[in-house]
Amino acid sequence: MKRTALTARLIQLAFIAILMAAWHFSTASGSISKLFLPPPSAVWDAFSRLVVTGQFWSAVRVTLVTTAQAYLIALVVGAGVGYLVSRSRFLTDVFEPVIAGLFTIPITLFFPMFILFFGIGTGSKIAYGASYAFFPIALTTIAAFNSVEPHFLRAARSMGASRREIFRHVLVPRTLPVLIGGMRIAFVICFASVLGGETLSSIAGVGRNIALSAELLDTARMYAWIVFVVVTAVSLNFIATSIEQNAAAKGNVS
Repeated sequence: MKRTALTARLIQLAFIAILMAAWHFSTASGSISKLFLPPPSAVWDAFSRLVVTGQFWSAVRVTLVTTAQAYLIALVVGAGVGYLVSRSRFLTDVFEPVIAGLFTIPITLFFPMFILFFGIGTGSKIAYGASYAFFPIALTTIAAFNSVEPHFLRAARSMGASRREIFRHVLVPRTLPVLIGGMRIAFVICFASVLGGETLSSIAGVGRNIALSAELLDTARMYAWIVFVVVTAVSLNFIATSIEQNAAAKGNVS
C-alpha cells in the first residue's frame, strides 16, 4: 500500500514537472505571447511582490473566511436535511430525486438573485457557496444512512440499544467514510463557488483580484493569483483526502 502511494506521488510530481517545463519552453521560445502566458519567472516575481503587501493577505483572509462560513452553513443544513429525509423511505423517495434534480441546475444562473438579496459584499458569496455545497452534502447523507444494513439496526435494537446509542455506535461508524467523502466534494465545490462569485461581482477577495488583474491586462499578477489558488485548492483537497482515507480505514477495521 505504501509503495502504491509512493508511486502515485511520484507520478503526480512528474506531471507537475512536465507541466512546468512545457510552460517554460513555450514562453522561452516565443511561440506564445507573453501577454497571454507570461513566463514562470515573471509570475514568481509578481507573486513575491504580492506576498509582501497587505493586499494579498487581506484578500486571502476574506476568501477563506467566506468559504468557511459558507461551508459551515452547508454542512449543518445539508447534513440535517439529509439525515431527516433518510429516516423515512417515503421521504427519501419524494425528496431525494428533487434534491438531485435541483443539483443539476447551474446555480450560476441565479447569481444575480444572490446579489439582489445579499448585495455585492461577502454575504452574497456566503449564500452562493452554501447553496452550491448544500446539495452534495444532503445527497451523500441520504445515501450514506440508507446504505446501513438493516441487520445491524435489528441487532442493536435486540440488545436494547436506544435511538441515541444506535446513532452513535451503529449509524455514525457505518456512514462516516461516505459522509467524509461527500463533505470533501462539497468543500471543493464551496471553495470554487466563492471564488467564482468573487470574480463575477465583489469588492474584496482573491477572485476579485483575479478579475481586476485581468481587466488591467496585468497577466503576470493574474497568473500569480491563479497559481496560488491552484496550490491552495490542491493542498486542501489533499488534506481532506487523507482524512477521508483514514476514516475509511477505521471503518473497515470496525
